Amino acid sequence: MIGKIVGIALGLVLIHGWPGFFIGLLLGHVYDRAVARLREPSIGHAFIEPLFAFAGALAKADGRVSEPEITAAEALMTRFGLDAEQRRLAVEHFTAGKQPGFDVGPAIAALRTWCHGRGDRALAVLDPLIDLVYADGPLPAAKRDLVRRLCAALGLAEATFDWLATMKGYAPAQAGARRQRANGGGWAGSAPPPAGPAALDPYGVLGVARGADERTLKQAYRKLISQNHPDKLGNVPDELKRRAERRAVEINAAWERIKAERGFK
Repeated sequence: MIGKIVGIALGLVLIHGWPGFFIGLLLGHVYDRAVARLREPSIGHAFIEPLFAFAGALAKADGRVSEPEITAAEALMTRFGLDAEQRRLAVEHFTAGKQPGFDVGPAIAALRTWCHGRGDRALAVLDPLIDLVYADGPLPAAKRDLVRRLCAALGLAEATFDWLATMKGYAPAQAGARRQRANGGGWAGSAPPPAGPAALDPYGVLGVARGADERTLKQAYRKLISQNHPDKLGNVPDELKRRAERRAVEINAAWERIKAERGFK
């Protein structure tokens, strides 16, 4: 908002009338967006509360919250290194999220605000939820619907969720599971333990078809490595940075395998 006000004022001084007003407004808007994108996210209320409220709703989506889902949520709190107060908030909001009739919309909106429109932060939100999503095995439709809503709000394609699940060794639901069966995989019907980089299809890691040309492969690699660079995340829990680093390692490993296979330099 400050950028818009200053921009309009300067526009009217330098270019009188409506042209100055609109040019100043546009420049101010660009400035405000740039500042918002550079602002570091908070690991406090703005992140912990909506994330665990959404996690509670996700766990309850299929009608009951199972012990594996509770264990997955508690493990997430531990990996985040939450202090006593943050853990209390996480438990409180997870409990609220799993109540009948809970409106998950505000939690999704808060996570969207926390991301500031950045794809790397959106991935940082989605990745920690994967283990909870698959805690009970294959993904039911009710959970898929919530995941779809979250992806849409964060500006991610639904396929990005399946990509993250595959990167962590889980079979994407429905079509993804059918693809694994067709490829001779053993993931259909249960969630497997996470796979290492060498076990993953390198083309699947980059999200491209096996017959993609060199330019397409390079573009996919550069985009993914940029989105998953841990140093760009700013002031976030170390666990989120570790997850981004693991994804970057897998992306680099996939790219090296493809380069060796195709003879790229």
